[in-house]
Amino acid sequence: MNEISDQPHVLACTEVWGGNRKVRRRVNLPGLRGWVASSPLDEDEGGGDLHYLSVCDYDLLSRMVLADVSGHGREVSRVAQTLHRLMRENVNAWDQTDFMRELNQAFGQGGDGKYATAIALSYHRLKGKLAFTNAGHLPPLWYHAAQKKWNWLEEEPEPQTKKISGLPVGLIPGTDYLQSVIKLEPLDMLVLYTDGITEAENAAGQDLGREQFLGWAWHAPVDSPETTGEFFLSRLEQFRGEVHNDDETLLVLQRERESLPTMLSEVATSYTAGRLRKVLRSPKPQELDCSSAISVPDGSTAVNSDH
Repeated sequence: MNEISDQPHVLACTEVWGGNRKVRRRVNLPGLRGWVASSPLDEDEGGGDLHYLSVCDYDLLSRMVLADVSGHGREVSRVAQTLHRLMRENVNAWDQTDFMRELNQAFGQGGDGKYATAIALSYHRLKGKLAFTNAGHLPPLWYHAAQKKWNWLEEEPEPQTKKISGLPVGLIPGTDYLQSVIKLEPLDMLVLYTDGITEAENAAGQDLGREQFLGWAWHAPVDSPETTGEFFLSRLEQFRGEVHNDDETLLVLQRERESLPTMLSEVATSYTAGRLRKVLRSPKPQELDCSSAISVPDGSTAVNSDH
């Protein structure tokens, strides 16, 4: 179902939201404001661009995934269901290692030769830390609010690492993907997009390209994800006219400026409610995965914000 709305979608605890249909609306996650616009080439059947967002049981962790799947329409429905299931199963895990491994395995087991570029991000509200893994996807734009500058959010592989950087999911079974960690400062912004945008052509047959897309960013308003996203869409329409040759998706995220006491109070309240929900749902007592997310995985790579 298409979602075009002026009202923000506020994600509740344990919710997974998204899909591959036409959508244009604001979204609110714990500590993050967002805006998503997705325009499939075939609006009736949906496109190959998949976007999913989730919030953990305790209002502490958020995950955002943008994937560009080979194929369109009904061919992508199985992939969408799989991604939705994996988002739910890993909703309380800040570390993305298992999530990416299972995503790669799910594509390989399909037997239909499908693969996807994907980028997955997990945001830790209390620490302001963002873990991200890029599986062959285009690097997001990163706005540094304090310095008022834009650059790319890219991985910096550790020397002699055996983990893969830049390989789409579904190509090689058993791949372990690189995970990097950055500090997202208040009012910092990330712009995620698919190649339907950067490969858009103008009347002369010229591609937009990454560098021109980055050049636009320096002129973009940054007061909210919506105004930033609308700016990019307006520039894109001016560039390509009415020619629309591929699925196009933009996902803009901005860290909110939150006071620590308010944040702690909201998380504590959500943790109590989430703990109760989890116990009521389970026939047996379970350990709470989300509580382990307070610590940062040792194997992560810190990324220099000035690169």
